[in-house]
Amino acid sequence: MFSPFSRLRDDIRSIIQRDPAARNGWEVLTCYPGLHAVILHRWAHACWQLRLKWIGRFISYLARILTGIEIHPGATIGRRVFIDHGFGVVIGETAVVGDDCTIYQGVTLGGTTLVAGTKRHPTLERGVIVGAGAQVLGAFTVGEYAKVGSNAVVVKPVPAGATAVGNPAHIIRKEDQSRSAQLFAAYGVTASGDDPLSKALRALVDHVARQDEQIERLTDTMREAGLCCPKVVEGDKLDSEQLNRLVD
Repeated sequence: MFSPFSRLRDDIRSIIQRDPAARNGWEVLTCYPGLHAVILHRWAHACWQLRLKWIGRFISYLARILTGIEIHPGATIGRRVFIDHGFGVVIGETAVVGDDCTIYQGVTLGGTTLVAGTKRHPTLERGVIVGAGAQVLGAFTVGEYAKVGSNAVVVKPVPAGATAVGNPAHIIRKEDQSRSAQLFAAYGVTASGDDPLSKALRALVDHVARQDEQIERLTDTMREAGLCCPKVVEGDKLDSEQLNRLVD
C-alpha cells in the first residue's frame, strides 16, 4: 500500500518526465495547479467515501477557486494523473480517470443524462491523453493509451490505442500509427486539413474534377476522329479550388 508521500513523489516524478518545462520537484510542488487539484481531490474524495459529502464538496469548491480545475469529489482519479495547465478542466461525479493519464486545459469529462445514481460520465483507462478543449461526453470508455485531439467532441467509445479527432470525433484505428501521430494535436484548434472527413471530401472533389477533365478530352478526341458525339447541355463547371476552400 502506497503512503500519501510516496504517491506525491510519484506524481511529481511523472510530471517532470512529461513536461519539459518542469525544472525540479520543488517547482512542480509549489507552482503546478494540476498537482494541487489532484491532491485536494484526494482529500475531497476521501471525505465523500466517508459520507462527509458536504465537506468533500466544499474542498472541491476551494480547489476550483485556487486552481481553476473542477473535479467532483465522487470522481475516481488514478495515480500519476497529470493535468497540464488545467484551467477550465471539469471532471464529473461518475468519471473515472486511470493511472498515467494526461489531461490538458479546457477539457470536460461530462455526462449526457440527468438520471441520478447512474454512471453518467466517461472512463479513461490507463495512459489516455486528452487534448486541450476536448469534450468527452457520456458513460463510455476511452481505451488504454488512446488519444483525444484538441477540441474533439467524443460521444462514443474510443478503442485502446486509437486516436479520436474532429467534431463529432472520428476514430483513427491504432493500426495506422503514423497517421494517428500526424492527426493528434494536444494544443489549439486542429486544422481542418487534419480532419479525416475534410480529407475525404477534398479527395472526392479532386477526383470529380479529374473525371471532368478526362471526359472533356475523350469528347474532343471522338469529335476529331469524326465519331458521332451528341452535344451535352453544358452547366456550370466544377470549381475544385472553391469547393476545397468551403471544406476547409
